[in-house]
Order: sequence, then C-alpha cells, then structure tokens
Amino acid sequence: MLDLRFVRENPEIVKQNIKNKFQDSKLPLVDEVISLDTEARTTQKEADDLRASRNKLSKQIGMLMGQGRKDEAEAVKQEVSANSARLAELEEKEGQLSEKITKIMMTIPNIIDPTVPIGRDDSENVEVERFGEPVVPDFEIPYHTDIMERFNGIDLDAARRVAGNGFYYLMGDIARLHSAVISYARDFMINRGFTYCVPPFMIRSNVVTGVMSFAEMDAMMYKIEGEDLYLIGTSEHSMIGKFIDTITPEQQLPLTLTSYSPCFRKEKGAHGIEERGVYRIHQFEKQEMIVVCRPEESPMWYDKLWQNTVDLFRSLDVPVRTLECCSGDLADLKVKSVDVEAWSPRQKKYFEVGSCSNLGDAQARRLRIRVQGEDGGKYLAHTLNNTVVAPPRMLIAFLENNLQADGSVKIPEVLRPYMGGMEVMVPKN
Repeated sequence: MLDLRFVRENPEIVKQNIKNKFQDSKLPLVDEVISLDTEARTTQKEADDLRASRNKLSKQIGMLMGQGRKDEAEAVKQEVSANSARLAELEEKEGQLSEKITKIMMTIPNIIDPTVPIGRDDSENVEVERFGEPVVPDFEIPYHTDIMERFNGIDLDAARRVAGNGFYYLMGDIARLHSAVISYARDFMINRGFTYCVPPFMIRSNVVTGVMSFAEMDAMMYKIEGEDLYLIGTSEHSMIGKFIDTITPEQQLPLTLTSYSPCFRKEKGAHGIEERGVYRIHQFEKQEMIVVCRPEESPMWYDKLWQNTVDLFRSLDVPVRTLECCSGDLADLKVKSVDVEAWSPRQKKYFEVGSCSNLGDAQARRLRIRVQGEDGGKYLAHTLNNTVVAPPRMLIAFLENNLQADGSVKIPEVLRPYMGGMEVMVPKN
C-alpha cells in the first residue's frame, strides 16, 4: 500500500505505474482517492476546531458557574450542545471517508522498481541467467507420477476418494525423499545464518489483508467457517504477520527467518496437462525465507535470497535459471520479483519452482511494522520473501534430473545423510 501523501503529491507517477502494470481500469481511483482525501482533511479540520472550541467553552462554563453567572453558563452550554451534534456528524463522516480511502489505497498497486521490464503477463518475463547445464538424456523420461508409481510412492486415487482432486498420498522412498528435501533445506538455510521457525498455520483476516492484495486473497485463501481465521497459502503470510504492530530497534535488523509449513491453496482456474499429478495441488509443504530490513538494504537482500535457492538446487544437481517478472506479472504489493525455474529434461524446458519478491514497505505499512532509528525516529521496514524449496515441484525436478536409464534415481551426496545413507533409490516394480 502506498503512502497517501505520495499519491497526493505524485498523481501522475502513480497513474503511469498503473499503466505500466496494464491495470488502466484503476486509473480513476487515483483522482477519486485524492478527492476523498481532500474532503477528509477538510472534515478533520472542522472537527478539530470544534473539539478545541468544546474544550475552551467547557472551561468557560466552569468559570461562569464558579462566579454564579448561571444564565450565561446555560447559554454557553447550549452552544456546546449544538457543537456536539455537529461534531458527531463530522466524526461519523470521518469514519466513512477513512474506510473509503483505505479500501481504494489497498487496491492501488505498489510502485514497481525502475529495473522491472514492462510487459503484460508472464509470457513477457525476461530470462536473466542460467545455472548448470540442461541435459536431455538418451532415454525416455516418464511423467513424474509414473516415476513415483514405479517406487510405489504415490496414490492419487485414494487421495481423491478421501479429499478430492488436488491431493495425494506419498509413500515409501518417495515420501522419505520429500521429507529429506525439507530437512536438508532447513539446515541449508540455518547454515546461512537464518533462524528456523515453525509458524501458525492459520492467520486472522487483518494479517491476510496485510500481506496480500484482495485479488490474491480471493484466488488463494481457504476461510475457516465461523471463525476469523484463514489457512495459510505460504508461511510467508504468518512469518511477516509475526511483526504486526511492532517497533524494532534499528540495531536488531536485519531479521532473517526460515520457516517450515504446510500450505493450502484454492488454485482457481483450469490448468493444462503439464500441471497434473503433484504440480498444482491444494496442499503441499514448503521451506520459506523472509527478511525484515532497513529500506536501503532490501536490494542487497533480494539478490541474496534468490541466490540461496539457486545454490540449493545446484547442490542437488538440478539446473535452474532465473526469470525477471515483468510489470504485468507482478502482484500489486510487489516492487520487484524473480522466479527460479528448474530444468525439466522430460519437457525440455524450465518450470517454476520458487519465487523471490521485494515488497518494499507495502506489507510494513499495512501491518504497521516499524523500525526505531538511532536518532529515536521511526520509519517503515522493508520486507522480502523467497521460496527455499516446495518439495512437490522439487520432486518433479529432482526425479527427472536424477533418473537413470535403469529406472533408479541417484541421490546427491548432500542429501544422503537425510536418506539414511542411501546412494540410489531402486524402483519396486
């Protein structure tokens, strides 16, 4: 969410940013919120003047009563009563205007970084760099669920009977591999200086609207019926929410946390054949990283975060590339974002396995996450997040890139301690 003063003083910058994100339908909101803001400030001034007058008149009444001048005191009381009625009207109007302004401000997108490429959607995202050599073996690579079934490692039919489409049972070596990847990712991030955390898996609505746009909320979040609680779509939601209404001394920054959680997503919309199996599902597990830092340090942390994911995938022998998200592919709160994509030798192309985002002070403004500087002044922190690893998609990349001609799957050295020393997974059938 933008600073209202910034919108008021820079309407053309805000409008151009909306155009750069191809959200022209939101352009009228800029003039509307500026008009509402003007009305709100006029209303507030009149209300403040009446409050000041009330205080002054109340003292005058006391003085007159003390002097025995009751008739004059009664006349002043009538003036106070009239002012009180008007003040009540103004205070009600203040609340209504504030609500309207907040609703609009929550809809106007954040100002994107000048380096973000301008494009309409994800088809115009820009490749930045490749890490590792993509390889297509000289044997056929089956679909990922077919590979898993050779290890008796997945049961989608039972999951459909129990929970419906978009769920799965993982079993045996595949389930163990899933847990091994999560455990390895946890330790990988701890070794890079991040504090490990297991957060709440449900959050209140004020946290939801603090960390994401209304559109994202509607497309992703599951609501708990009868309660002000939502299942998290990623642990970033509750991890950033941890700092709601806090003031952190500047010397304690940056706050660097890595978290494990299950994730729950509606995943609205139809998806293609390549998103069957465990590619796009309603429930999965994930290791996440978040940073709360000083504004001037967020670009540096942005680069560190995506590099962590690249390094982790490369340690597991999975080639990856980074893809700069264009303006039209950025969620409204994001300043800048890069996707990490893993190589799929079966599809002979890359696919998304993680996303790193710098949200500037947007989440901090909504959640009132502030920093106290050495001079005693307070300012908004910057927040960033990035996927360390989400095993369902990681499993696809891992199995395809480590599959051998005989159907076995080699285990990279770094993962063997988490697999009981296993060097190769041998299929059951």
